[in-house]
Order: sequence, then C-alpha cells, then structure tokens
Amino acid sequence: MQNESIAGNKYFMLLVDDCTRMVWVYLLRYKFDALNCFQKFKSMVELQSGFRVKCLRSDKGGEFTSCEFNKLCEEEGIQRQFSMAYTLQQNGVAERKNRIVVEMAKAMLHEKKGLPYYLWAEAVHTTVYTTK
Repeated sequence: MQNESIAGNKYFMLLVDDCTRMVWVYLLRYKFDALNCFQKFKSMVELQSGFRVKCLRSDKGGEFTSCEFNKLCEEEGIQRQFSMAYTLQQNGVAERKNRIVVEMAKAMLHEKKGLPYYLWAEAVHTTVYTTK
C-alpha cells in the first residue's frame, strides 16, 4: 500500500487454502517479514488441523525465494510451486482473492467519507473476516 497503517505496515500477505478456500491475512512492515509470518502460520495451522503443510504456491518474489525461505521449505519437506512472471492465471485463487480484498478495502474507505487511508489495514482485516 502507498500509505503506512497505524502500526507502520506497508504490505499484507494473504494465505489461501486451496481445498477449503479459508483465508488468513498477515500485515508486514517489510517484505522480508514474510518468512516469519509463514512460520507462525505453519505452526498455527498444523496445530489446529492436525495436518502438515505439504505444498506452497507463490510468485517468484524475493521474499519467497530467499535462502532462508528455501531452507525452511526443504527442511520441512514442503513442495514449492512458483508461478511464471506476469501469469496471474497460474495462481488464480490467490490472485483473485488479493484483488477482491484490495477492492473491498478501498470501497470501505471511500464509502465513509473522510476516513484516512492509514486505516487500510483495518479495512483489509474486515474484508477478510467478512468474505470467509
């Protein structure tokens, strides 16, 4: 996002389960925080569901191709699937969800006149909560 949130975040990461379409959102101050958020997500999901994360599909962004991220996936036996650059169709579920979340969050902020743009993070959380 162009504006920082109240907590100083500029990015968000959506994690979508391909089977159930369940969505989790994590706010990131920096892109390299994606590894830490994925580790938290993985621990939470595996404890709650009793199943292990087996596959991760993402684009080839630097936050997902770092040595640390690759090492974690290799150690945990997580299969990696990368989409080709500029081919949103290869990760259609996540890309569509990203678009819906961003558009709904912007619509919430525009609908209520006078809401500052630094509330985008709250709008993103609300959108994810209401579209489950």
